[in-house]
Amino acid sequence: MNRSSTLPAERLPVPATPRGQRTRQRLLQAAETVFGEKGYEHASIADITREAEVALGTFYVYFPDKQSIFVEVVDELGARLRRMIAEAVAGCEDRIEVEREGLRIFFQFVGRHRNLYRIVRQAEFVDEACYRRYYDRFAEGYVSGLERAMAKGEVRSMDAEALAYCLMGIGDFLGMRWVLWDRKGGLEHVLDTAMEFIRHGMDSRPAGSGTGSKKGTRKVRAPRSKTNR
Repeated sequence: MNRSSTLPAERLPVPATPRGQRTRQRLLQAAETVFGEKGYEHASIADITREAEVALGTFYVYFPDKQSIFVEVVDELGARLRRMIAEAVAGCEDRIEVEREGLRIFFQFVGRHRNLYRIVRQAEFVDEACYRRYYDRFAEGYVSGLERAMAKGEVRSMDAEALAYCLMGIGDFLGMRWVLWDRKGGLEHVLDTAMEFIRHGMDSRPAGSGTGSKKGTRKVRAPRSKTNR
């Protein structure tokens, strides 16, 4: 039975020597592969050490149990993705450019880490706190960037957190459909569609035209009372 998701997974100190750090990283990479291919419940520590090509006992030098390395895999994937996006968008001139480049880097990351979706979704059942942390940390940076863009007038003023999760949802589902499932035809048309939606929404009416349009709109009359018939 898994530990309570309200408690952080136990972590051993990160090794100080380069050799120890490399071994630990090999175990994390192996765990990413094994958890992605077999799923958390069917994966074993022996599977991970076999994939990493290290002795079974070596595992316990770096991680106390299976759940702890799973949590570390999720946290590390999230940290790496956030770092890659932050580095890529550092030179962007406006928020729209940031959004497009951020999506592009996310698609590239999914292409390199094709087990990302399966691992993160398992986290909801293995360690709920870890699962929420993956999205919360991503949203935290997203919100800060959007608030800065709103202050500059690059984005309309609105609920930054709600907007961040809307945009995260766009990237999440596009990555699943056009990178994980099927990448035929390239991704530029997907990026173009996403950015057109982000810029202008999906309302075909000109801005300021109101919520209703004359064409196709029928005025509804209130029913007459019997006394007025």
